[in-house]
Amino acid sequence: MSRIGKRPIEIPDNVTVDISGNSVTVKGPLGEDSLGLIEEIGVKKEDKTLHIVKNNNDENNRKVNGFYGLYRTLINNMIIGVSKGFEKDLEIVGVGYRANQQNTNVQFQLGYSHDIIFTPPEGITLEVVDNNKVKVKGINKQKVGQTAANIRKLRPPEPYKGKGIRYKDEVIRKKAGKAGK
Repeated sequence: MSRIGKRPIEIPDNVTVDISGNSVTVKGPLGEDSLGLIEEIGVKKEDKTLHIVKNNNDENNRKVNGFYGLYRTLINNMIIGVSKGFEKDLEIVGVGYRANQQNTNVQFQLGYSHDIIFTPPEGITLEVVDNNKVKVKGINKQKVGQTAANIRKLRPPEPYKGKGIRYKDEVIRKKAGKAGK
């Protein structure tokens, strides 16, 4: 049985949680997010905490045990997202590689013969800090991570010089290159 699922979820003062049937809706200062649950999993609200409960008491059901901890983590991420938000930092490394903000879109110059204009999905904001730093912000952790991965995919870091788009704390293992005579 999941030990993560047993832990209670603390609800901050500026967040409201509505439980109706098999769905949980979380509202906060940054926005609103909702999640549908499977029938075997339920949510109890007690004062300023949430508890994930199993509707059937079959301890050996692998499906329910797997979803037990997953839903606790997803609901906790929703609460963090609407109160604080999530953020991923990307760095652009390379001579002539840069990014420019165009309203909500970002224009990337990454050494190709053309510029790439990246349009963020709904609920995600992109912010160009310098010419070579981009911040991806949003309330949904999965969308923020997927958007950052899609931007990184435009020009992944190459192993010889390390040029490309990388996460802020990512370490690129470099290869030696051709040996001289």
